Amino acid sequence: MRKITNELILKFKEYLVSEEKSSATLEKYIRDITAFVAWMCGRELNKDLVLEYKQNIVASYAPASVNSMLSSLNSFFAYNEWYELRVKALKIQRQIFANKDKELTKAEYESLCRAAKRKNNEQLYLLMQTICSSGLRVSELSAVTVEAVRQKRANINCKGKMRIVILPDDLCRVLMKFIREQKITSGAVFVTRNGKPLDRSNIWRLMKSLCESAGVSREKVFPHNLRHLFARTFYGIEKDIVRLADILGHSSVNTTRIYTMENSEVHRQLIQKLGLLLC
Repeated sequence: MRKITNELILKFKEYLVSEEKSSATLEKYIRDITAFVAWMCGRELNKDLVLEYKQNIVASYAPASVNSMLSSLNSFFAYNEWYELRVKALKIQRQIFANKDKELTKAEYESLCRAAKRKNNEQLYLLMQTICSSGLRVSELSAVTVEAVRQKRANINCKGKMRIVILPDDLCRVLMKFIREQKITSGAVFVTRNGKPLDRSNIWRLMKSLCESAGVSREKVFPHNLRHLFARTFYGIEKDIVRLADILGHSSVNTTRIYTMENSEVHRQLIQKLGLLLC
């Protein structure tokens, strides 16, 4: 009888580390596997049970989330050579339009920044502008160091890929002022009271605390949406998706296209300007 033990999960975690998976990816894989084990309730592990679990999560999660969870399980099964337990992902039609209800606008971003300013949270005020003006991933924010601000560029090493992110002059000027005021001598600029770099959960919580006073829907407020706003703004001006892919650190422009999708209302306004309707 096959059984998923803590020892097997630990070994898989060590394997992910050896494969140089990011800490966020590693955490997600383990979380998905642990959730599956909890759902099993000690039942025998077989293909039918995995298929039952698939149907269970299909009823509760969006298709993309389902596929992400199944990917974690399939990777775990492959690592243990339980190939017959792997299940197929859902087929998802490529999304054409962005979800307007989750798309952060420039005006809403500015409202969030003003809310942080009103709360005298200079760190959060500058943090949001740093991500939004550079296109950084939240996981890359620790690369914004005192040294990087002085050089006006951050060296990013993400999943073995190296790239340089340019930090705007005006941003560096205000960051240097913040650095002097906080007496930060070296290392990451955005840190906790204990001096550790702020992580995704810290930033998520801080941004959510601004929603009510900023008058912005909570569904729109999360760190990655700042990167999306950067991408849409850049593409709206330059119309160069290849260059944007390089800036964002994407291996494929297909990933970048997700960032540049317009909502259906913007698309409607564009096609109504074509002048092809005769009536």
